[in-house]
Amino acid sequence: MNNLKEEFKNKISEDLKKDLGLKNIMSVPTLSKIVINMGVRGATADKKNMEIASQVMAQIAGQKPKITAAKKAIAGFKLREGDKIGLVVTLRGNRMYDFFEKLVKIVFPRVKDFHGVSKTSFDKNGNYTLGVPDYSIFPEVDLGRIEKIFGLEVTIVTKAKDSKQAFTLLEKMGMPFRKDK
Repeated sequence: MNNLKEEFKNKISEDLKKDLGLKNIMSVPTLSKIVINMGVRGATADKKNMEIASQVMAQIAGQKPKITAAKKAIAGFKLREGDKIGLVVTLRGNRMYDFFEKLVKIVFPRVKDFHGVSKTSFDKNGNYTLGVPDYSIFPEVDLGRIEKIFGLEVTIVTKAKDSKQAFTLLEKMGMPFRKDK
């Protein structure tokens, strides 16, 4: 794919430099990494859930996920310290740009009644987090083989100085933000 990476180098970075009033092209904010995180419900009760979720996450991200463990024991959730409860993938480089392009150009348009993503999900460092309640919107997922649906969280880590710069960066890269009424 790499269309977005090339477009960023050739066009988007120049537009960002102009829009943000930056003097040096090296000070233009860029994407640093994309972290995809999935909590697997029932992972402690049934190991099969973790295997299914791991396969799906590998299909979505294009690389094998790392299994995360509980840091604390929580009796209310019947959870012990060290139990395997989730998956995480960190994308960088070409995979990061490919995933971002797929998210913006393929996945979001497939969502029924999609009106854009929230403009308020930035942290003070310019990182953006969005929740995906149902991973079946990704084209790689074979719905016939899926028994349980899990949600996932996508964190887009930028090299922006603040949320305003990060918003401008993601908007120029095609992130469909919700229109104000």
